[in-house]
Amino acid sequence: MILCDLQDGLAILTINRPEKANSLTGAMLTDLTDKLSDLSRYGCRAVILTGAGKVFSAGADLDEAKAGLATSHVWDRLSSQIAAMPCLTIAALNGTLAGGAFGMALACDLRIAVPEAKFFYPVMKLGFLPQPADPPRLRALVGPARAKMILMAGQKIDAPEALAWGLIDRIVPGDALLAATKGLAGDCLAAAPDHVAAIKSMLDQP
Repeated sequence: MILCDLQDGLAILTINRPEKANSLTGAMLTDLTDKLSDLSRYGCRAVILTGAGKVFSAGADLDEAKAGLATSHVWDRLSSQIAAMPCLTIAALNGTLAGGAFGMALACDLRIAVPEAKFFYPVMKLGFLPQPADPPRLRALVGPARAKMILMAGQKIDAPEALAWGLIDRIVPGDALLAATKGLAGDCLAAAPDHVAAIKSMLDQP
């Protein structure tokens, strides 16, 4: 249910479970983590994460969430792997982003979204804690008060507000994947992998 299209230094990872709003099972999370680990050794210059259909991801599969997936360490393992990638990582949000899937987008270098996308992380309502890495990453992007709006007040944020807050970097009408591939990844794909990794390392210094 995770598709990987790899060519010429670009990897596109697609969550392909549109009939379930691209909700994620434990096996899918592990598969994503393993694929990213393999890609980090391959020498990719850009990785794009996207979803099939009209939703990026609704978060955890409901049945598995009730069985413990909502609080599993596999979410943090995945976001840590994304953050550690030595290349440009882009979340091409083809639709709404919810719940635990937030961590995937927060760990990416860039986030772009279609105008219809909405963003919410209902951990307060559901009685779960967010994954440990998510609140500091969210706070770094939008500030403490707005992070509390999302995580504590349970607010659902639309794309224009997400852009104004800094949660996403650009709204792209139409095809978010095409915008990521043609509009953002081009310079990295034309460079050597070690050059991409060096500039990212400089930017990620505290």
